[in-house]
Amino acid sequence: MTFFIGIDDTDNKGSRGTGFRSRQMASELELAGFGHVRGIMRHQLLCHEDIPSTSQNSSNSLIVDCCDSEGLRSFCRNFLIREVLPGSNGGLCVVDGDKIPDEVEEWGRRAKSEIINQGEAVEIATRNNIFLTGICGNNGGIIGALAAVGLRKTGNDGRFIWQPGKQLRDLQGSITVEELKRGTLIDDIMSKDGKILSPDEMIDMTDWVRAVLINYKTYVLVERNLKRSGSEWKTVDREYIKKLSS
Repeated sequence: MTFFIGIDDTDNKGSRGTGFRSRQMASELELAGFGHVRGIMRHQLLCHEDIPSTSQNSSNSLIVDCCDSEGLRSFCRNFLIREVLPGSNGGLCVVDGDKIPDEVEEWGRRAKSEIINQGEAVEIATRNNIFLTGICGNNGGIIGALAAVGLRKTGNDGRFIWQPGKQLRDLQGSITVEELKRGTLIDDIMSKDGKILSPDEMIDMTDWVRAVLINYKTYVLVERNLKRSGSEWKTVDREYIKKLSS
């Protein structure tokens, strides 16, 4: 079975963020033999003065292949109880990927543009038999945890902060599309205007490469390399990825 896990608000202003905690949890999940982690994504939610957040109000989703649903829920909950920091309001959501209803996807979309509340999150989870729990503080992280699951299910939100295999951030210099994809879960390399690059085309790797999810496929995005330092293409810059995945 494939499970979607959402976590939010596990940090405080003096600590490393929820992304770090997500990667740590993924590593421990696999070491404990609970399953295989397919990837971790960051989802940007609404930033507003009335929404408490450590920095940018984002939440994370993990996709995990696992055959022990009860054990997975217990492991994740115990991990967060151990690791969340004072001042945080951690939340956790774990759900079978085949049982995520449309209203959870809509909840995720709303979390990007509306101020929404814990009570409604609990109602949605209860109505759909979804495991959703607060970990500490005022439990406000359940809003983002449920939103992360919904947004990941849409197949059109967020950016990857970790995938199995070769890490994009370790690639440097000019490489071919074939070399970039080898050892990763990248589906294709695509230009801003939608062109899918051929395996032998060359790309200059910039210093902040992140894969994004578009229509359920994983892409690295590129643009024309105006400097033409040996490659016709270069990976898009940080601001473009942030804007696209906001």
